[in-house]
Amino acid sequence: MITRRVLLASAAFGAAAIILDGSLVGRAAIAAGSAKPLIALFKNPGCGCCEEYAAYLRQHGFTVTVRETDKLADMSTKAGIPAELEGCHIAFLGGYVVSGHVPIEAIDKLLVERPQLKGLALPGMPLGSPGMSGAKQEPFKVYTVGSDSKAELYMTI
Repeated sequence: MITRRVLLASAAFGAAAIILDGSLVGRAAIAAGSAKPLIALFKNPGCGCCEEYAAYLRQHGFTVTVRETDKLADMSTKAGIPAELEGCHIAFLGGYVVSGHVPIEAIDKLLVERPQLKGLALPGMPLGSPGMSGAKQEPFKVYTVGSDSKAELYMTI
């Protein structure tokens, strides 16, 4: 039987683990039952890798709605994604925009840290990235997109 004391001790232990090891932040927040935001993913009609990326997000606990559009470039521009960072799909979640095949590690980090920026981007369609076939050729460079639409390296995975 779980008592209030056991529940509070578990919460305190989880908080201590987060403080001691920042890499646990994403997993701890998810394990603690925090709700993941809904994702609206927009893609070019007929693009199969975008469907695979949506399936990847679903495998990681997100609810994803996929919509086709012929105006993906316009949507990316309006969302502040620089042309050189545009992907073959764009997703909106939790007040952020995510362009391209961004790995879950970067998305989880974004949702835990909640930085003041527009979103994340993984430019192009790198082989081996989530939703893409083939073997990973090199580390994935995920970029932030600031409120000024300038990009900075966020993390390398």
